[in-house]
Amino acid sequence: MASVVLSEAEKLYIVHGVQEDLRVDGRGCEDYRCAEVETDVVSNTSGSARVKLGETDILVGIKAEMGTPKLEKPEEGYLEFFVDCCENSVDLKSLCINPKEHCWVLYVDILLLECGGNIFDAISIAVKAALFNTRIPRVRVLEDEEGTKEIELSDDPYDCIRLNVDEVPCIVTLSKIGYRHVVDATLQEEACSLASLLISVTSKGAITSMKKVGKGSLDPESIFEMMETGQRVGKSLHIALQKILDEEENLGTSRPKVGFLG
Repeated sequence: MASVVLSEAEKLYIVHGVQEDLRVDGRGCEDYRCAEVETDVVSNTSGSARVKLGETDILVGIKAEMGTPKLEKPEEGYLEFFVDCCENSVDLKSLCINPKEHCWVLYVDILLLECGGNIFDAISIAVKAALFNTRIPRVRVLEDEEGTKEIELSDDPYDCIRLNVDEVPCIVTLSKIGYRHVVDATLQEEACSLASLLISVTSKGAITSMKKVGKGSLDPESIFEMMETGQRVGKSLHIALQKILDEEENLGTSRPKVGFLG
């Protein structure tokens, strides 16, 4: 994880500004930096996305391969993450082809190109965008008179299924600085924070998980305030992201490709 070293004077300047809801780059405490989101940026993948959040740059590629369901969940496919993320928000039953025998396995590879703070939020945005972009070939299960099953994939590249990402959460990281907390902290702001709360929020504002990071402590009142902020900011983040994804979707093949390895 990238970090910066600040002088006491620099830390004092940042902390005092946050108490007045004015950050060094002009944002308020609950404002995100401008995010750039682009999907379908990596060739030979089932779905991909690149997200730039300030100086943080994340690339996600998803490959769908056929596999065997796990013994404890014979009617579901599953996701494998190169970086550990929550997979329970995807309808895994939609990835099952034939219970106990065949399913789709989604390999989600996450590459950190540059770190400029707030890496967890950026990764979650990129993963949701890549899942939205993922196309999985439509499959038919054929069975002969002897009961032997055969998998047949459609030859039509447009005959595919899409994942429902409505319940896929985004992470909102709230960093405690002084007596207040901020979202989307820069590296300099992270250096001034001794404790942060990572909140996983759905588009409807439901909190699916929380994790405290950092060596400092958080009092109960601060935690409740940060949860409220996380829910509020998270819902706005989902709306903004979905708007971008829908706009790209509507452009179809006519949109210019300026992606990475496109």
